[in-house]
Amino acid sequence: MVALQIRDVPEEVRDALAAQAKARGQSLQAYLLELVETQARRLRNTAALDRFAGRSDGAHSLPGESAAELTDQREQRGPWGSAA
Repeated sequence: MVALQIRDVPEEVRDALAAQAKARGQSLQAYLLELVETQARRLRNTAALDRFAGRSDGAHSLPGESAAELTDQREQRGPWGSAA
């Protein structure tokens, strides 16, 4: 594991974080680690969602369009899942 250090944190910010940690029954370090891990997870989730940007999910397609698209994809793939 690596160590992170944050300099020049205003006292009132440190006090607010310490109070929240205490209210949750955590040390300040455990609370801050949880915050950092949560943020890292959100960044990974955002990156995953960004990979799907621009893809059609079928929510706005006309009746039959999704079925036609699936049929086209299956025909291109061939009977055993390989490219035809």
